[in-house]
Amino acid sequence: MNTELITAIQDTFKEKFGDNYLMVSSPGRINLIGEHTDYNEGFVFPAAIDKGIITAIGKSDSETCSAVAYDLKEQFEFTLDEVEAIPKGNWRNYILGVVGELQKKGIEVPPFNVVFGGDVPNGAGLSSSAALENSIAFGLNELFGLGLTKHEMILVSQKAEHNYVGVRCGIMDQFASMFGEENQALLLDCRTQTATFYPIDFKDYELMLINSNVSHNLVENEYNDRRQVCEHVAQLLDVPFLRDATEEDLLKVKSQLSEADYQKALYVVQENDRVMKFAKAIEDNDVEQLGTFLLEAHQGMQHQFKISCDELDFLVEQAKAHPSVAGARMMGGGFGGCTINIVKKDALEDYAKTVTENYKNTFGIDCSVHFVKLSQGTHLIN
Repeated sequence: MNTELITAIQDTFKEKFGDNYLMVSSPGRINLIGEHTDYNEGFVFPAAIDKGIITAIGKSDSETCSAVAYDLKEQFEFTLDEVEAIPKGNWRNYILGVVGELQKKGIEVPPFNVVFGGDVPNGAGLSSSAALENSIAFGLNELFGLGLTKHEMILVSQKAEHNYVGVRCGIMDQFASMFGEENQALLLDCRTQTATFYPIDFKDYELMLINSNVSHNLVENEYNDRRQVCEHVAQLLDVPFLRDATEEDLLKVKSQLSEADYQKALYVVQENDRVMKFAKAIEDNDVEQLGTFLLEAHQGMQHQFKISCDELDFLVEQAKAHPSVAGARMMGGGFGGCTINIVKKDALEDYAKTVTENYKNTFGIDCSVHFVKLSQGTHLIN
């Protein structure tokens, strides 16, 4: 836990709003495998991490709410009788969205003040947005005794993302951030919203994230476009979601689809299957097999689902070429962000040096290497 950040958030809250507040830690997440399967009601394999959002939240003694983004040095005031999305409102819409969705549920939210900050690497695709939403939902629930379950909170967070931010995300990010457990990843069934926890110990290997430090600003539109394609194909197949389809089913409607849309749907069906095989490989402690599944998943995202980019593909090619890397893939919505790599512990330094030098020589920008621990989900800090 980032004690410096906690202290900075506390000090800022005290300075602006006084001594009465709660502290909430809400983690970002990684996803071992299962990209774009969550909104197809399929399977994903995320874990909460030891980087995220720290929030101080307390009751306001006026009719106005104040929100302070510590890292951005920005402050925003709003009243509770006019909660609506702000065009290009950025972080403000995550907070407004949670409040607005609570109000839609008939829950009265009294005025509050909040200060938040994070240590999630910028643009890395580690879901700082879900962490922020969860921290606000969880904090308001604790502060005002709203009586919500964690499941109800994550649905509020998800709807905030849909209706105030404009990204029609699945439930994975909010679920992993809320329910994560230390040293465990969760095989999440996005239909039933139930998870099986798997202790993660890669023995001689460790997870390494490499942030490409690029974002091609396509994510929101392209994400919603991919979702539309998936829903269209499910409709043609007369199934609720692609989770219910097989490769054989897809062949039946192939003639009604463009090749590009057929490949996108095929990727989702195959990726869903890969998640289940990945879980089996974890049970078998088969790191080599896990690495192979990561590489297959990247291939699918690069050539079928088409959400990768040159920088991410380069990082995965570097992993393939290195004898101490079991496997790698791009992680997240796409078009930038991180790759997730399974690397031998005794080669971490060597691999990090090699890949950062080669990346800089190729693209003229730096990539950055991060290590994360799997951690507890959203909780109060004493």
